[in-house]
Amino acid sequence: MPSVVGLLEQHELAARCRVDGLREEADRIQAELAVAELEWQEWVIARRRVDAVLAPDCGSTADTEDVPDPRAAGGPSAPRDSAKPKSQVPVWREGLGWSVLSVDYQRILQALADRLRLGQGPLTCQEMAAVFGMDVVPARVEALRSKAKRLVARGWLAEPAPGRFMLAKAVAGPGGGS
Repeated sequence: MPSVVGLLEQHELAARCRVDGLREEADRIQAELAVAELEWQEWVIARRRVDAVLAPDCGSTADTEDVPDPRAAGGPSAPRDSAKPKSQVPVWREGLGWSVLSVDYQRILQALADRLRLGQGPLTCQEMAAVFGMDVVPARVEALRSKAKRLVARGWLAEPAPGRFMLAKAVAGPGGGS
């Protein structure tokens, strides 16, 4: 019959082996997580670059007018390769209302206008996601950041500090649009 101390030593040895195995597995998973995070960051950077390349030039969409096709029998027709209505962000100019933007962009402008009205400072994209009731996860935050950066590039927003957004002075001023 084995002694009580001997049984305890066997159980201790088995528990120690299990702990060592779990620590090794945790280290392996931690290393995989680090690699996955790096890969994810590379994809985020790649997506930003693609967005920058595919984004129309600052002046290309707002300064052009739709010219009716002379071959059309009726009223003016949309160009064949044009984007869906409100899917592009035009360059801001005096008298241009927020209604030219899609609902998502209008929502961003409204949140920043509310902050300005209350005398509060710029918003980060994480804060915007929380204001909109979204899950504050990287995918949602990056989608908002992409939209905010596009609004900055078109003159609707200003970015006084990296990652912090507010209405551009001209947009926030009298007659800036609503």
